[in-house]
Amino acid sequence: MIPVVENPWFEMDPFYTEGDFDKAELAFAAALREQAASWDVPHAYSWVGRPEDDSSLLAVIGLSDEGRRMSLIDIGVHLVGSSVRGDSLHNQLYFLPDQPTSLSMNATGSPQELAQRTAAWFENLLRKPVVRHEWEHRGQVYASRYLFADTGEGLVQSYNRSLAPSGQAQALILAGHVRGQGWIQTSGLGRPHRIVSIRG
Repeated sequence: MIPVVENPWFEMDPFYTEGDFDKAELAFAAALREQAASWDVPHAYSWVGRPEDDSSLLAVIGLSDEGRRMSLIDIGVHLVGSSVRGDSLHNQLYFLPDQPTSLSMNATGSPQELAQRTAAWFENLLRKPVVRHEWEHRGQVYASRYLFADTGEGLVQSYNRSLAPSGQAQALILAGHVRGQGWIQTSGLGRPHRIVSIRG
């Protein structure tokens, strides 16, 4: 079990000042911080700012495997006027996906109402159990996959051909377990040798 530690939720990105936000945005951010202060969930990095195009107020939480300094997923909301939309975010530009994922949320209302809905959404995601599946060969981990344990939804995966069993990579490619520029998918590896609890 990962211990719960003090965590200052949703502090403002130092690049911005309060003058960069309007009254409703500041009210939302303050109410969100107030809601989050009572959470008893494992630590996660969070901040408030704006996305790359400055189109909205942005509140972000980054889930990670802190022991390995591995970023797993950024989740967040964009506040525009009296509406908020949340989902997984692009990990550099912090844009929302074109098509909502299974994690998405939408709400309209006052800044306080939106902060309450947003806080409940974030807290639910922070409580989701995250595990790491590991596959070993000759005593070394050659593949791993992080996922939400309750839904099986994958977050991050890796595969090291040089550590994998001989011929396995080619067999996985021939079986169609590959995407993009030759990225081998762990979906073809069968049961992992080890499941490690990361969160929850």
